[in-house]
Amino acid sequence: MNRFIAPILLALMLPACGLQPLYSGGSKGAVATTLGSVSIAPIEGKNGWLMRNALTDRLSAQDSNAAQFRLVVTLDDRIEGFGVRADDTVTRERRTLRARYQLISVATGETVLDATAGSDAGIDVAGSEYATIAGENSALENLTQKVADQIVTRLSIYARGE
Repeated sequence: MNRFIAPILLALMLPACGLQPLYSGGSKGAVATTLGSVSIAPIEGKNGWLMRNALTDRLSAQDSNAAQFRLVVTLDDRIEGFGVRADDTVTRERRTLRARYQLISVATGETVLDATAGSDAGIDVAGSEYATIAGENSALENLTQKVADQIVTRLSIYARGE
């Protein structure tokens, strides 16, 4: 008898956990509508160009004339050497990309969300300068994607009202 009651009790308790789909309502839901109404301000530099493109792809950003929100992103991109040999040559680098982003209401000019996101990656320093530069560029592209995902996730949570 207990083996029949336990699954029924679990099924009744499941809705009480409070979990809800973030993107409920599909393209007409609150999150999709809010994300689609964000324009992205230009971001300086190569890393800014990569970040703006990654965010535009994820947000389906509209023309800035129709936007309800403006996203302003400031990037801090650093490469630090570590893993030093006896002859003081660097064998490993760490590339760190941090973003401070602000979601600003176009109607009021009020900052409704001010947060940061970031990630880092290790890079092997090869004997070839070309290979090292290629590794640094690949790391920047990957970090840009990760940080853009973090930003969009946080914007989605804000749009959901949590």
